[in-house]
Amino acid sequence: MKNALLYVGKAVMFGLVMAAVFLLAQNYLGNDHGKFFKSHGNGGSELSFANAVRRAAPAVANIYNISIDQRQPLNSGALQGLGSGVIMAKEGYILTNYHVIKKADEIVIALQDGRRFSAEVVGSDPETDLSVLKIEGDKLPVAPLNLGTLPQVGDVVLAIGNPYNLGQTITQGIISATGRNGLSTGYQDFLQTDAAINAGNSGGALIDTSGDLIGINTAAYQIGGEGGGHGISFAIPIRLAYSIMGKLIEHGRVIRGALGISGEALTPFMAQVLKLQEVRGVLVTGVDRNGPAASAQLLPRDVITAYAGEEVVSAEMLMDRIAETKPGTEVELTIIRQGQGYQVSVVIGEKASTTD
Repeated sequence: MKNALLYVGKAVMFGLVMAAVFLLAQNYLGNDHGKFFKSHGNGGSELSFANAVRRAAPAVANIYNISIDQRQPLNSGALQGLGSGVIMAKEGYILTNYHVIKKADEIVIALQDGRRFSAEVVGSDPETDLSVLKIEGDKLPVAPLNLGTLPQVGDVVLAIGNPYNLGQTITQGIISATGRNGLSTGYQDFLQTDAAINAGNSGGALIDTSGDLIGINTAAYQIGGEGGGHGISFAIPIRLAYSIMGKLIEHGRVIRGALGISGEALTPFMAQVLKLQEVRGVLVTGVDRNGPAASAQLLPRDVITAYAGEEVVSAEMLMDRIAETKPGTEVELTIIRQGQGYQVSVVIGEKASTTD
């Protein structure tokens, strides 16, 4: 009898524990993940990102160009679809790609609520392919963003834009790869996604499943004269885009530091040739004779191992740190020359603006 009661008691306790776990799981799904599920009258549900789209889509605008024929200016005025842009502030600042607007005669912004505005170019940065536009309007929708959230490989993302001037379109995919945030150029700084980014999507929004802006859509991978469709697209991380936007609003351009060198990561072979005990740092391959490095007497085959007290782990990292340094700043470099370590002070110059 005692064993039977013990058996029944265990069964009852197990049932109560499982019921509690089930209720907690149901509450978790309902509160934290319910926004991703859409209920139907028959009791079923399906995955949906409608809430995220509703948060972000109104702030994604279509960008048009009014072409002006200098020979017949009075007959000009046809709208030509260029791409997309994202409204970043209630003051009317819009982020887009530089390549979207660089050849525009007169820019027109069309919002999803039907309003149209003439836009002025606040500033452009060809090196990161970003431009800031400004419009004057009331109650402008602003893209939600959380600069504290870092996208991760595998995150579900949505791309919003105006592909082929068809009207606002949403495509879905995942983050395939992430890069570094910095001021250098190259795809190593970009988010890679398999969400479709076609012609006209450039300058549009890449958002997460909460609707927060995580990137500015930029390009699709192409081979030769082929279009996209390879499942490899790129977006500028919002941290980098937001930083560039602030500089463009403040100065109208991005001011970057310059050291006046070219360099590459130190390889085991070069470390052996230079008789170095460790394979670390950046090998200086060239020195601009009119640049700050030449003034500081840096030479080809020097190895830079630290910049302003920070260990140099890659050539990209060094170039980013140089670019982010305010021109006129004196910086201490740690270098190795012919096997001997030295400290070198150099005054960072200003990188010449890229012309296109």
